[in-house]
Amino acid sequence: QVQLVESGGGLVQPGGSLRLSCAASGSIFSANAMGWYRQAPGKERELVATITSGGSTNYADSVKGRFTISRDNAKNTVYLQMNSLKPEDTAVYYCNVVYYSGNGYYPLYNNWGQGTQVTVSS
Repeated sequence: QVQLVESGGGLVQPGGSLRLSCAASGSIFSANAMGWYRQAPGKERELVATITSGGSTNYADSVKGRFTISRDNAKNTVYLQMNSLKPEDTAVYYCNVVYYSGNGYYPLYNNWGQGTQVTVSS
């Protein structure tokens, strides 16, 4: 089973940038789509970006134009570059292997990593 370790979060002022990393163990990384999720206090976890094994990307409307997802299959790592950060981006960010079904992407694994906290505040 894949283990996922997120890192790179922190405290940043509005308008700032952060780059998150997600290191995945296991041999299935390069063959699968990956996604970044976030969960703000009192809210449900939401999908913010996905990237297929071939590099095709999709973004939630709330982050489109500000966030960029990328992957390095040689390092089994997926990244989330976050620019022009807003206070509403404050959340714990998680990654997961995702699969497409019906009308969208869904997380493959139920055992989420510890996540990485992103706080946007002045």
